[in-house]
Amino acid sequence: MSNIELINDKNLDCSFAIFKDANLTLESGSILKNFKLAYKTFGSLNNNKSNAILVCHALTGDQYVSGHNPITGKDGWWSRMVGPNKPIDTNKFFVICSNVLGGCAGSTGPKEKENDEQNIYGGNFPSVTIKDIVSAQLKLLDALAIDQLFSVVGGSMGAMQALQWSIDFPERVQSIIHIAGALKHSAQNIAFHEVGRQAIMNDPNWHKGNYFENNSIPERGLSVARMIAHITYLSEDAMHRKFGRKLQSRDIISFGFDADFQIESYLRYQGRSFVERFDANSYLYLTRAMDYFDHSESYRKTLEFVNKQNNHLKYLVISFSSDWLFPTKENKEIVEILNSLSKNVSFLEIETDKGHDSFLLDEPDLDYAIKGFFESNFGKVNE
Repeated sequence: MSNIELINDKNLDCSFAIFKDANLTLESGSILKNFKLAYKTFGSLNNNKSNAILVCHALTGDQYVSGHNPITGKDGWWSRMVGPNKPIDTNKFFVICSNVLGGCAGSTGPKEKENDEQNIYGGNFPSVTIKDIVSAQLKLLDALAIDQLFSVVGGSMGAMQALQWSIDFPERVQSIIHIAGALKHSAQNIAFHEVGRQAIMNDPNWHKGNYFENNSIPERGLSVARMIAHITYLSEDAMHRKFGRKLQSRDIISFGFDADFQIESYLRYQGRSFVERFDANSYLYLTRAMDYFDHSESYRKTLEFVNKQNNHLKYLVISFSSDWLFPTKENKEIVEILNSLSKNVSFLEIETDKGHDSFLLDEPDLDYAIKGFFESNFGKVNE
């Protein structure tokens, strides 16, 4: 059994769960003898520990789901959703959000030191999957002595984690909210990720992942990777509405390769700012974890044969009409399987032109759906 230490870091405004001699076996077969998860909690745990909600972050998120983020100096990535009197109401619920295994905001990942030694993992960090990420989260819940979660909530890569929880540990969850996800990462999504990874790995400062040892950072490659990815998070209508073909700070075109158009300037800004807060190797490992996610063949069989007794689970699946990264039809595949097996599932497609990033933006229908789902089930939280 692992030796677990829970500590609070005032400088980083978060807590750490440190697992020593944990021997976490990854899907790849590699073993993490020691690892740590950075996490934050919001609200208070009730007496019977039945009001805990795990919020799972997307690809470039972190544990700072609400409040102030000391890394970026900005509000948490879902502050509009999580907090007192907000849809995920911390007056009622105890919210937990951890930086994923393989991340770069304090949890064990490629930028951390290997087994408390001086060497940074770098390119030697083992491959991780969504299943591995959830297995590490389970250990965090055990360390917090929480036997069952009221809900697991996540969008995009967070939706993958929520679905994985319902597959691997259904007895530990009462409900999941799956937002803008799918049973598998599509070939198109893998293709976009691969172009981003190639941008990083072809940066001369990457050094096969060992750039810290060479006192360098593959800034250009990571910036381009972020620019490519950010395009996929938007819709054509949203880009046209926001930017169109407007020129950037000039009345005429330059006939050169400066940022003539506002959309070019916007993407370059996104790339530059991303480099300041994210690790290039973590980007490689986590995009790969998303690519490996595939329950398209196994999901129905898992529900039929493994989880047939777990009919208590309630599901809310949400998609966005303009999301071409995880389109509605892919979310509906989950709903159709759940319906065919008489599971308790609700589905909502939200009409919006904001694209995949809609779950992070001001979408009142999303707020109403999540708030309503929790309110309708909160009375049963103590059952």
